[in-house]
Amino acid sequence: MGTGTVTPATEMLSREELRDRLLAVGAGRYHHQHPFHLRMHEGLLSRGQMQAWALNRYYYQSRIPMKDALLLAKSEDPAFRRAWRKRIVDHDGNLDGYGGIEKWIKLAEAAGLSPDEVIPCVGVLPGVRYAVDAYLALVRDSPLLVAVASSLTELFSRDLISLRIDKMRMHYPYMVDGLAYFEGRLTQAPEDAEFALDYVSTHAGNRSQQQQVIGALEQKCAILWAQLDAIDYAYVSPGNIPPGCFVPQCD
Repeated sequence: MGTGTVTPATEMLSREELRDRLLAVGAGRYHHQHPFHLRMHEGLLSRGQMQAWALNRYYYQSRIPMKDALLLAKSEDPAFRRAWRKRIVDHDGNLDGYGGIEKWIKLAEAAGLSPDEVIPCVGVLPGVRYAVDAYLALVRDSPLLVAVASSLTELFSRDLISLRIDKMRMHYPYMVDGLAYFEGRLTQAPEDAEFALDYVSTHAGNRSQQQQVIGALEQKCAILWAQLDAIDYAYVSPGNIPPGCFVPQCD
């Protein structure tokens, strides 16, 4: 038996213990381990498969500011709203409109798609659409604490983004001109994650609420995994693309 102490299930976790539990969720459940991402980082995906990923992931990117607007409406604290609305600006852009969504469109263009193919989301897989809509519903229907906790996948995203930038430059040189989205998230994601982590650590006032925080992160990881499951099933193995969805025109 180990010599470490175990916090009883009814006792409050310390801030450090809560952080460790959340990091353990990421180690075990974050989509960095999904077979589709592993293939991507090994350089095994075709250009058509990269197009399918960029197009389908755009649906998620386009809904992030909507998710954050839903979350903002839950808070009566102006200081919180001022801090959180930065996320909407990061994705929608400021006066010029050049934010994360526009940068993702540039990524899709680098893969060989036109904005007219991407922006309407007509070719998005049903499984991706359902997963992303489930994320919006989670934020819409949950208390503020749970909604904030669902964003904590950003705790793990910087390492994945850094790896993705390196692997895309190595294996998919045609994507290099579209990497601005990932480069921006290298600083945005850690800042956002630390704010959210501090918020849930401060506002989870009992063990039950702490478990809700952990559960929200688990649910968000499942949503991200489900998106990649749908993409992998349609475009890798067995390659069963649903009717009306995007069909790559290149190998």
